[in-house]
Amino acid sequence: MTTETKPTFNVVGTRPIRPDGVDKVTGRANYGADIALPGMLYGRILRSPHAHARILGIDTSRAEALDGVRCVITHDDLPGASDAILDFGESVSPYKWVLEQTFASEKVLFQGHPVAGVCATDPHLAEDALSLIEVEYEVLPPVLTVHDAMAEGAPILHEGMKTVEMVARFVPGDGRGERDSNIASQLEFEKGDPAAGFEEADIILEGEYDTAAAHQGYIEPQTGTAYWAPDGTLTIWTSSQGPFAIRDTVAHMLGIPMASVKVVPMEIGGGFGGKTKPYMEPAAAVMSKLTGRPVKMYMNREEVLIGTGPTSATYVRCKIGARNDGTLVAAEATLAYEAGAFPGSPVGAGASCMLSNYEVPNLYINALDVVTNKPKAHAYRAPGSPQATFAVESLIDELAERLERDPMELRAQNAAHEGTRRADGVPMPQIGAVETMQAAIDSPHYRSEIGIDEDGRLVGRGVSMGFWHNAGGESSAYAMTSADGTVNLSVGSVDIGGQRAGLAMQFAETMGIDYERVRPQVVDTDQIGYTNVTGGSRVSYASGLAVHEAALDMQEQLRQRAALIWDCDVDAVSYEDGALNGPDSQQMSFDEVCGRLQRTGGQIQGAADVSPSRPGPAFGCHIVDVAVDRDTGKVDILRYSAVQDVGTAIHPAYVEGQVQGGVAQGAGMALTEEYVYSPEGRMANASLLDYRMPTSLDLPEIETILVEVPNPSHPYGVRGVGEVPIVPPLAAIANAIYDATGIRMNSLPVSPTKLLDRLLEE
Repeated sequence: MTTETKPTFNVVGTRPIRPDGVDKVTGRANYGADIALPGMLYGRILRSPHAHARILGIDTSRAEALDGVRCVITHDDLPGASDAILDFGESVSPYKWVLEQTFASEKVLFQGHPVAGVCATDPHLAEDALSLIEVEYEVLPPVLTVHDAMAEGAPILHEGMKTVEMVARFVPGDGRGERDSNIASQLEFEKGDPAAGFEEADIILEGEYDTAAAHQGYIEPQTGTAYWAPDGTLTIWTSSQGPFAIRDTVAHMLGIPMASVKVVPMEIGGGFGGKTKPYMEPAAAVMSKLTGRPVKMYMNREEVLIGTGPTSATYVRCKIGARNDGTLVAAEATLAYEAGAFPGSPVGAGASCMLSNYEVPNLYINALDVVTNKPKAHAYRAPGSPQATFAVESLIDELAERLERDPMELRAQNAAHEGTRRADGVPMPQIGAVETMQAAIDSPHYRSEIGIDEDGRLVGRGVSMGFWHNAGGESSAYAMTSADGTVNLSVGSVDIGGQRAGLAMQFAETMGIDYERVRPQVVDTDQIGYTNVTGGSRVSYASGLAVHEAALDMQEQLRQRAALIWDCDVDAVSYEDGALNGPDSQQMSFDEVCGRLQRTGGQIQGAADVSPSRPGPAFGCHIVDVAVDRDTGKVDILRYSAVQDVGTAIHPAYVEGQVQGGVAQGAGMALTEEYVYSPEGRMANASLLDYRMPTSLDLPEIETILVEVPNPSHPYGVRGVGEVPIVPPLAAIANAIYDATGIRMNSLPVSPTKLLDRLLEE
């Protein structure tokens, strides 16, 4: 469903076939693992079996002597550390930590931490060679939770690391802790007078909440192939959300110019934020340089789970205060997020998002980034927001119950609006929080009766809001005409959720031509200007602005050519609806002028490089009905509706798919997905047989309601849509379970065992 009050477009808002669809359904599309180059070698990584240990020595001689092995590398084969800060689009990291993630030097800090790399003529030989590398470890006690890591006397992961105090999001202050700590940073937000706000409150509610680490669950494991040519140029083929981030990082790590590195983005089998950083590409590049041959590397599923970054496990203590009429007056929260082995959890984003659905005049948030002996946490779709929102939305539900108020009407009473300042001080621009809440209240699902389950299960309904600020960032687009009136559109944004189609549609709309005339393609880093990562829900907005500007550039050049043809001043020529209009009612269609370009200077290229900074925040509201089996503790989702302000749905089918996918992943976080560790820090469920993601059998048809409050900073009103839908499910499902059972589950996921234990206590 969509709202009715919106501008009418010719292409935007339609549902054309995606240009890459046939290749993907027929298997013709090339992914990272499909690379096959002459003389190619195969690389594998030796990973630590320990979560925390000193490396006393590495003996690679037996592996190097194996017939077919071409080289073995360790941390010593990579350049030394520097003070550079590397940008991965959705996160930044000091170079020294990236280097340590690639290969451990003095200590291993998580099970799966790379220790050495091998390349051989056959992948099985490379695998055999790993077992011949001898590593002597001094095993150290691991810290596996934020509570363990922050405890007095806890083992320190990084000697010399002290807590950095932050005065605003990602802006370091002057303060540093006085002693070594596992708390990498402390970020504080304050607005108004929290103490006075709580004094004013008639009702104060408080709770503690924790969530488990969850993996992005992309179908395609990480891959990376590198060829270091004799002329010193390096080509990398990879399935990454950020080819330019890979280029810049690898160039820095290997000490070579960025212009010497070309990254070719292959088709990508999902990412959700988890494929922005290099994992194997630097090792493949070094081994290629040493052997003079291309080196291909890929992970198996166990390596993906133990060796790449899930989202953080979290702990949140939250308190809210309200008047008896339901008005929120104060909030306070402490967040502790696992960063994994190296600093950099999304705790800052969680802190800035958690209260952004509402007008809260007085608040204080203390956000802690905590290192633990687990894989480095990575971005995962609205990173940090679902976990923090889980705490707030659970308390809002409790408040509605205490006040005997409808939970959605209470939320609407306190809705954020234009001018509301977020926790991080940023004022809201034009937003659709109120419209989203009202659409949820008016929805058929919310107005329906819950009903009684025929199998005697306990049935309940829950709701939750969700927020993500979305992102802008740098994007480039080049468009080239052809004599037959078709256009080749080149972009640097990797296509994950239908970006080729969405960007081609915006270009066609701007030019006033048919969508079918635009041939979009994702090109390598040598063929396009810098383009930020496909993440943060930025592509349809930022790259959309780039293709729009490229189209306007093309229009200007077409006007100049038409003026030559008509022998008139360019100011006398206009471009409207795919046609050029000149003096004396002269007119040429886009096709006609393209056919005459060869005789007036040749075909033309429209180009644009943009870096917009007003992406338009987005809101979602989810409604879910669940059934709880009181004998087993199993939770089944009976009905799910997701309401979301999408600005303008460029391609409604893809928008609906994004929303439905976010719901599925959020449901996994709420009910089944978690990293399980032994006391020694070894992952006990490192396979998709044991790490339980929802399937189509676990979910009903997900109903979508698309609210369209256009973003005034985009010509077609685009707001990003991919992040928001993963935010509300955690709290919505927990609230529904409470409605069904009367049990408030503050620890996620709500596994059958966990819930059954609580049911048996009642």
